[in-house]
Amino acid sequence: MSTDADRGAVVTGAGQGLGRAEALELARNGFGVVVNDVDEAQAAVVVAEIEAEGGAAVAFIGDCSDHATAGKLIDLAVSTFGSVDAAVNNAGINRDRTMLKMSPDEWQAVTRMHLDSTFAVTQHACLRFKEQGRGGHVVNTTSTAGILGNFGQANYGAAKGGIATFTIIVALEMARNGVTCNAIAPTARTRMTAALADAAAERGGSPEDLDDGFDFWAAENVAPFVAFLCSDEANHISGKVFGVVGDAVELYRPFTSVAVVRNGRQRWSNAALAAKMPDLFADAGMESEATNPMANRRFPMI
Repeated sequence: MSTDADRGAVVTGAGQGLGRAEALELARNGFGVVVNDVDEAQAAVVVAEIEAEGGAAVAFIGDCSDHATAGKLIDLAVSTFGSVDAAVNNAGINRDRTMLKMSPDEWQAVTRMHLDSTFAVTQHACLRFKEQGRGGHVVNTTSTAGILGNFGQANYGAAKGGIATFTIIVALEMARNGVTCNAIAPTARTRMTAALADAAAERGGSPEDLDDGFDFWAAENVAPFVAFLCSDEANHISGKVFGVVGDAVELYRPFTSVAVVRNGRQRWSNAALAAKMPDLFADAGMESEATNPMANRRFPMI
């Protein structure tokens, strides 16, 4: 790891898990890293880890769902490393609850932490990217719960789905400034997924739990792709959502129209719609009833 950091990066929620792994990997790729977390002790540990490997890092303690705080995060990267060139939005929480039991506080806490912080950090970073005049990279964190949907996670899924769409829009708007914006939907063993991983292990694990020395679910496996998206080699990639897990990188296609029915240039009636709906679903190869898209993931942890 080189201490000659000529680029600055920020990683939110970098005190542990995926954020920690991403911060370490960016430092290994020559970035000076601002390690953001709300836990001062955890952030300090990650900074020390980066410095022990010869890298450059500084901690920033604060909740970046507050817009002004996010601005200070970006300012610290510039004042410490001379510029900000990459912003990785990783911070998040979950408050799983079914719709009939979810409180407004549980909804707002999750959407604020995910959506508001992603917006705030991205906006401040993009303003700096434009000012610096040399482009930049944003990597957001969505989830299969957001792009597929998952039982009991209406708050988390809505926020993560919003992040995926936000990513596409920012990529379009910032292309003229040489800025790329992509999102990852990672699967890894972290504090948030520990219960799932433990339950899977008790049932004998998944097909990916091979005894070959490769820890498929390790958070460290996700980090190299994030560093790649922050590199010049990825300057042509923007507005995309990737699944990242183990040794696999998936590419997700956004919502796409797959079938259509018409009504002979007449307004629909209930009877006509009822008659045509079977054709629409048959042509699309889809069921009309509620289904669980998460059951069709390539790499389910459970």
